[in-house]
Amino acid sequence: MATSYPKFSLAETLTAEQKNFFNANGFIHFKNFITPETVKSIIDASLEVQKKWLEKDVNKINGVPIKYGRDLDGSSIVQRFAFINQHHSTFSGLLLDPRLNGLLELAGAGARLGESEKDGMVFNHYVNGPDSKFTKMGWHTDGLRDVFYGQKLNPMLNVGIHLNNLEPENGGLRIIPGTHKQGLYQMLFRKKYFLDHDEDAEEIAVVPEVGDLTIHDGRLWHRVAQSSVIGEQSRRRVIYIPIIAGKYAPKNENSPTVFYQRFAGIVK
Repeated sequence: MATSYPKFSLAETLTAEQKNFFNANGFIHFKNFITPETVKSIIDASLEVQKKWLEKDVNKINGVPIKYGRDLDGSSIVQRFAFINQHHSTFSGLLLDPRLNGLLELAGAGARLGESEKDGMVFNHYVNGPDSKFTKMGWHTDGLRDVFYGQKLNPMLNVGIHLNNLEPENGGLRIIPGTHKQGLYQMLFRKKYFLDHDEDAEEIAVVPEVGDLTIHDGRLWHRVAQSSVIGEQSRRRVIYIPIIAGKYAPKNENSPTVFYQRFAGIVK
């Protein structure tokens, strides 16, 4: 498993080198996108949203199931927030950073931040404890979403903002570079969606530090590896924002749950 690859700095406009690297590999890693102080304010905001959702027993947001679990002390926590940008100004404000607009060209003409589409801004909170319900995620591509939506396969990029320092033993994002260019058959059948967790000989471990930003093409095969450490050292938080091209398809409180999301229980 490779862990070494070039890392870049993000400005409001991408360089030719950065665009070429992304187009060839389907991912790119930028250092120091936000400060540690901003990271703290984001985590504090997530705890405010969590408190409200626990009190109101929120099960879905815009049709997307919310994943709950247990923290190391046994208390209930939200482990996957959907559309969190619609529930706190800290998250909606983050989307106003002009550097994010500079990323849109990686998805082609008509690309936009998916503030109200797919699952909106997602906040994931992983912790590897005895009662955690969200410690890893099996191999998948996000292209499967378009199949279930009955749409053509359009580019969909995942922008990740990382709120913890990670080493390979902490788990985290694993990708197979270049698979964003694969055909439909390989996208559907190369792996068993969400059930396969085994390391792939071609995979790369994305290893960010606090405040880093990564982008990966959703058509890549990717997974979230489980931390091999247990307890507080396993805790990691990451925000994902979709960049979408194609027909505008916003969701609201009356949106149905997408078919594949009804099987969210298989994702541990």
